[in-house]
Amino acid sequence: MEMIKSSSLKSKAEVINDLKNKLAVVNDGKEGYLSASEATENPELKSLFKRYSGERIVYAAELNEHIALHGTDAENVSGGIPGGLHRTWLTIKQALSNNEDKAILNAITTGERAAIEQYDACIDNYADHADHLQLLAEQRAGISAALSDIESRIVQQHN
Repeated sequence: MEMIKSSSLKSKAEVINDLKNKLAVVNDGKEGYLSASEATENPELKSLFKRYSGERIVYAAELNEHIALHGTDAENVSGGIPGGLHRTWLTIKQALSNNEDKAILNAITTGERAAIEQYDACIDNYADHADHLQLLAEQRAGISAALSDIESRIVQQHN
């Protein structure tokens, strides 16, 4: 018999805070990809990074809309996520300063893995996030697809 996780039954404010944290994650990803697109000289990577930055703009709009449905304004949440994810984007910025595509790609994978962990934390707590679970799952899938794409490009660079 499969065990069902019990909900922590977060307050509405805590659930909204979770959404705002995802918005900060998405905004950091948008800025990270935009910076990566400016740092690389490779036209294919430049285009790819701009596309993923654009996806994060869409994710941010979706999250803003959902936060508004909860009766709250996201107040243009930008980066500034706690701890590990912030350090990840600092690593990306350091890689960008070297203008080495391999370093940029590796740093992005670290950022995307951290973003997926943030999404998983909400998705695992499905009772608290039932009304926006589909949105979170779709965005997580998009981030995961981007991660797979970036990882495959790292493998290609090794060959």
